[in-house]
This record gives sequence, C-alpha cells and structure tokens, in this order.
Amino acid sequence: MADRKTLDELTLMDDYMFAQVMRDTRHLKPLLEYILQIKIKKIELIELQKTKKEGYDSKGVRLDLYVTDDAGAVYNVEVQTSNKRNLPKRMRYYQSIIDISILTPGMEYGSLKKSFVIFICNYDEYGRDRYLYTFENTCREEPDLKFGDESYKVVVNTKGKKGDINGHLREILEYLEDGSVTGDYSRELDEAVKAVKSSEERRLEYMLLVTRDNEMRAEGRAEGRAEGRAEGIAEGRAEGIAEGRAEGRAEGIAEGKAEGEIIGAIKLYHDELGLVPEEIVSRIAARFSLREDAAKKYVEETLHLNGPD
Repeated sequence: MADRKTLDELTLMDDYMFAQVMRDTRHLKPLLEYILQIKIKKIELIELQKTKKEGYDSKGVRLDLYVTDDAGAVYNVEVQTSNKRNLPKRMRYYQSIIDISILTPGMEYGSLKKSFVIFICNYDEYGRDRYLYTFENTCREEPDLKFGDESYKVVVNTKGKKGDINGHLREILEYLEDGSVTGDYSRELDEAVKAVKSSEERRLEYMLLVTRDNEMRAEGRAEGRAEGRAEGIAEGRAEGIAEGRAEGRAEGIAEGKAEGEIIGAIKLYHDELGLVPEEIVSRIAARFSLREDAAKKYVEETLHLNGPD
C-alpha cells in the first residue's frame, strides 16, 4: 500500500473521498447549484448498476456520482487530479454512458434527458485561468444557433482566477485546492471528510479496494515480466545463443521470482486482509496453480506456523 495514499491522507479531491462525501445529496445538491448557478429542488442518486450496459463497462468506467433532479435532468460529477491529456474524449465517453443508460429499447430519442457531465480538476485543462469552462454544441456558421441536444460539459478549475463566480463556489474551490475552511459549506464538507476517516467500515472498505488494486498491478507486472522473458528467449535463439544455458538461467530466474510472488501474496492475504491460513492456502493454490500440499507448505513456512525447529 506504500504507493497509494492511506485513508487519513485523502482529501476531497481524491476519487474515493469525493464519492463517499458527495453520495450524501445534502452535500452534492449545493455543489451542483453553485457550479451551474441554478436552483434545484431535489436530487437523488441513480443506482450504479443502472448505468451499466453491455459493452459500456469494458473500460472499467464507473459513474460514482450519477444523479437526477426533480425535472428529470441528469448529472455526473467527477474529480480529476492528473492531466492525462484525454479529458475531452473521456467526458464524451461518459456522456455516451449516460445516454445509453437512459434510452432503453423501444424508447424514442426524445426521451433523452438534459445532461451535465462535470469534471472538477486541480489543474487548468485549457490554460486560460478561468474558474469554469462550460460547453454546449453550437453551429460553427451561426455561433448563436444551439444544436439543441441539451448535453452540457463543465470543466471546473480549482486554480482559476478569471470569471464571475459566486462566493459559495469560490469557498468550495479554495477548500478543494488546499483544505481551507472559510465558511459554513466548507466546514460541512470538512466534517464529512473527517467522518469518513473515522468510520471503521469505510477504512476496511478502502483497504480492500487498495489491496485489490495492488494485486491487479502485481499480476500485470508479472504478466509483463513473463512476456519479456519469452521475447528475450526468442531473441536469444534468433541470435544463436546457446539455448540450453539461456533457458536454464531463465528457468532459475523464473522460479525465484515466482516464489517471491507467492510469498508476497501470502503476506498480503495475511497482513492486509486478515485471512485465516486455510483460506490463504486455498487462494494461493488457485492463483498459482499449485497442489494443495505445496500451497500449504508455502503458507506454513512464510507464516512460521510450525514454530522453531
């Protein structure tokens, strides 16, 4: 977990914390009102599974904050802390997820709702120092002619300096930027963040999410190393390197690395997830294709279950 923030280190600009705090619509509703400068009577969360359609979760996208208001408009709000140079296309993809989730088979296109995809960034995506960048489709030849699809995209810049924004939004942006509590709303958000950090349930949930993420990364690195070794052997053969010696060294290296991965997984299951040895044996055997007795031996030796000789 060393390469990821601990729960205590998270701020409201981190995905997990933002989703936990803003899933309470008492916090999210004023945020939408301050960003869009509108009044909303009521909002409610749309269940996450309703946003998932076949083919649209293949990239692992989750709309953590997907809500609708009393007029039927829908809103998706996300935070972004690193400039991956793909924000416009990412927002386009999120918009497509929203549209597919609304338009079920047999419905007319007119059933599509007014929608807002909002990304709050701690960097300036467009480099023009504005607090807000609001986009809607217009005609290039007639700029005042709206396309009329009622889809809007808003990019919020916490580091902005230009634009006419209300004091409430300024307060929020300052809190998101550096944690400054300067009013009632930022104080309310700060208390909500502290409540998440003090929750044992949220702490366990976050630990499991990070552990799962680290496992997936470790598996990805292992696959990458395996592919690299295979390519290396192939190149070596092509260059006329003695196959027996090369393969022998490769096998020795592979065995050592595999053993290290097994031991690392055992410690992860034991130290982070708190699994009992029997469950660890079962998982290790399945994950590394080991016989149960071999997996049991690894677990016993790694956890020193047999005591001193």
